[in-house]
Formats: sequence, structure tokens, C-alpha cells
Amino acid sequence: MDLILWRHAEAELLREGGHDLERRLTAKGERQALRMAKWLNQRLPASTRVLVSPALRTQGTALALGRDVRTVAALAPDASVDDLLQAARWPQAAEPVLLVGHQPTLGLLAARLLTGSEQAWSVKKGAVWWLRSRERDGQTEIILQAVQGPDFL
Repeated sequence: MDLILWRHAEAELLREGGHDLERRLTAKGERQALRMAKWLNQRLPASTRVLVSPALRTQGTALALGRDVRTVAALAPDASVDDLLQAARWPQAAEPVLLVGHQPTLGLLAARLLTGSEQAWSVKKGAVWWLRSRERDGQTEIILQAVQGPDFL
């Protein structure tokens, strides 16, 4: 199973009295999302299930893909690693899953899958981490397929 983690692109700062879920992408964030969406669309199978946090900044990031997406409350900024894994149906899902979410949960998730423990790994704004689970010689392996940041596209 492929699990692609996409952190939302650069967003507005939280305004006094504002709500975190209402933060939108900045102009730079919109450019980051478009660059990364183009890269992803060249590689993602049509069967990829795209799951997005309800936050406006993740919605704006995913919009750049031009694909059908599903908003999942369990991917909100306060989500746990287990919430994300359950939403993705990791590692049993038959199709690739793209999660558009937040730090620190995405970094914690990547660390758990690659090392077996949650560590404070940083996923840069707008960046993608592409992980793959496979069976080999009766053992499950997790492979880091790619890490791509929008500033290198």
C-alpha cells in the first residue's frame, strides 16, 4: 500500500480572535500547492483516495490537485497518528491513499512507520513524504519512496 503524506502549504498566521481551521493559504502557499499538485498528478494513480483535513489551508492545498477529495474530521490539526492510520486503513487499503494534513502529526506518523517509534520529525510546509508498505519474505517492509518539497520543483 502507498501512503502519501502532504502537509498543507504556507498559510496565513492565526489572527487574534480567529479560528485555526479558518486560516487560508497565502499567495506563496497557493503557488506551493500548485507546484506540488503538478508533481503528484504526474505520479499518482487515478485510483488514489485523497483524504483532507477540514481546515481551510488543507482544503486549499488539495484543491490544486483537481481531483475528488473527501474531507475527514479525523485529520484535523489535533488528530493523533492512530487517527490518521485508521482513516487511511493502513496498511490494508487496496488503493494508494493521500493524506493532506498537519504537523506535528504527519512527522510523528512518518517516524513511527519508518522507525517504529513516534519522533518529532518535521515535514516542511507543502512537502510530500511517500511511503510504501510491502511484504517480502514474510516480513512487512516500509519503504520511503520519495520526499519532495515545493521549493525544489
